[in-house]
Amino acid sequence: MKTAVDDCGDAAVRVCVRGGTVEQNWDTVRSIAARLDPSSDGIVSVIPTYDALLVEFDNLLTDHDAVRALVSDAAAAPEPRWGAPRTFEIPVVYGGEYGPDLRETAQFLGVSDTEVIRLHSAAPLVMRCYGSPGGAPMLDGPAFGLPIPRRSSPRPRVAAGSVAVAGRQAVVSAKPAPGGWAVIGRTPLTLVDPAAEQISVYRPGDLFVFRAIDADRWDEFDGRSLLPIGGDSHG
Repeated sequence: MKTAVDDCGDAAVRVCVRGGTVEQNWDTVRSIAARLDPSSDGIVSVIPTYDALLVEFDNLLTDHDAVRALVSDAAAAPEPRWGAPRTFEIPVVYGGEYGPDLRETAQFLGVSDTEVIRLHSAAPLVMRCYGSPGGAPMLDGPAFGLPIPRRSSPRPRVAAGSVAVAGRQAVVSAKPAPGGWAVIGRTPLTLVDPAAEQISVYRPGDLFVFRAIDADRWDEFDGRSLLPIGGDSHG
């Protein structure tokens, strides 16, 4: 594998990992991110994704060369021991007003709405990184067989809890925001709490399982916090 570090403006570097498998590149990115401390060495934030991470720093306290050295040390360090993945179960009302793009997604794939729901909820999806806005879990997509195209016209507002797919990825919106992904459902659960010390309880490596519920069960889950299986009784 090869790790490339490029300057990104006056106060950041972008680290790209190439040459390994998807899992190897991702593990290396996570390992480097875990070794960098956003509270010291002038580092302001570390934002890992699938095969790259952005390291932002205070350029009054440090500089590109010093941060490059920190990245090099982190890349050479042994991989940390990851905690066992937790599993989060997401109740979803699919289709209709909750998933306005379910029918279009089914038509694109050449299957029924029911088959899209079955494929989406058939197996746990791995969280790879946090997305925007508000720390939405970015997940490896379900086994649809084809990458799902983005909408030709993005929506100005997608509700919190929206369950969407694009390409070979899936996501659950943590907060309301504009969006161009195909929305196939929505969960009544609350994913993040901005007032909490840790705004979300999930982390990269965790598993998400989706379970279809009828719309008349919405109030049963509405406003409840997302917790790992075993941490609460969500149904």
